[in-house]
Amino acid sequence: MTKTKNIAVFEEKEVRKIWHDEQWYFSIIDIVSILSESPHPRRYWSDLKRKLISEGYSELYDKIVQLKLVSSDGKLYETDSTNLQGIFRIIQSIPSPKAEPFKQWLAKVGQERIEEIQDPERAIVRAKKIYDQKGYSEDWIAKRMRGINVRNTLTNEWKNRGAKEGFDFAILTNEIYQGAFEMTAKEIKDYKNLGNPDNPRDHMNELEIILTMLGEATTTKLSQTRKSQGLPSLKKDAKDGGNVAGNARKEIEKMKKWITDKRIKTINIL
Repeated sequence: MTKTKNIAVFEEKEVRKIWHDEQWYFSIIDIVSILSESPHPRRYWSDLKRKLISEGYSELYDKIVQLKLVSSDGKLYETDSTNLQGIFRIIQSIPSPKAEPFKQWLAKVGQERIEEIQDPERAIVRAKKIYDQKGYSEDWIAKRMRGINVRNTLTNEWKNRGAKEGFDFAILTNEIYQGAFEMTAKEIKDYKNLGNPDNPRDHMNELEIILTMLGEATTTKLSQTRKSQGLPSLKKDAKDGGNVAGNARKEIEKMKKWITDKRIKTINIL
C-alpha cells in the first residue's frame, strides 16, 4: 500500500479519502468501482443505494455525507462519502472476490490515522519509510521531513488566521510558488510531467525543497509579525514570503551562471 495525504491505493487503484468529524471518510464511488468492476460505477452505486434504502438500511443513508474531494480534473466536487462503518456495510452488499482483502486493507488505513493522532511521530516514521522504499537519498529525506514540519506550521497558522483548508490553502500556496519559482502548482506539475495526485514537493530536488521551506517559513513569520487575519492579508504575506525565496533563487542562478561563464573563459584562455 502507498498513499499521499488524501489518496490511498489498493491494488494500484486510487481511493480518495478525507479526515472529517475526527475520522476518515472515503469516496463511495471509488470503492464501488474497485469492488464491482463496473464500467459505470456511478450508476451501480445509485442502484445499490436505492436497493439498500428499500431494504430498510436507512441508517446507512444517514452516514452518507457530501464532502468535497479532488476529481481527475484537479477541481473539488461534492462526492458521496462515508466512514469505515458505512463502507463495511456497502462492501457486504457487493459480491466481489476482493471484498475480504479490501476489508483488511481498509481497517489498516483507518487504524494508521488513529495511531498517528495518538503518536504523531508514527506519521513521520511511516513517511520516511515510504520515501526510503522509493529510493530517495537520506539527505533528501531529511530535508523533505523538515519541509513537512515547516508546511504544517504554516497551515496551522493559516487556519488560526481565518483561511479555510482546500481552496484558500491552494490560493495561498500558489502565491508562494509564484514568488519562489514563477509558476503555480499546476504549472510545476506540468513542467515536471506529473499526474494529478502527485505532490510536486516529492519531485523537487534538494535546492527546490530548501527554497520552498524558505518561502513558507518567511510567510509564517510575516503573518505572525503583521498579525494578519483573513485571506487578503494572508495572500499578501504569502506573496511576500514567496518573493523572498524567489530573490534567493535568482541570486543562486546568477552565481551559477557566473561560475559557468568563468569556466568557459578559463578554458578559452588555455
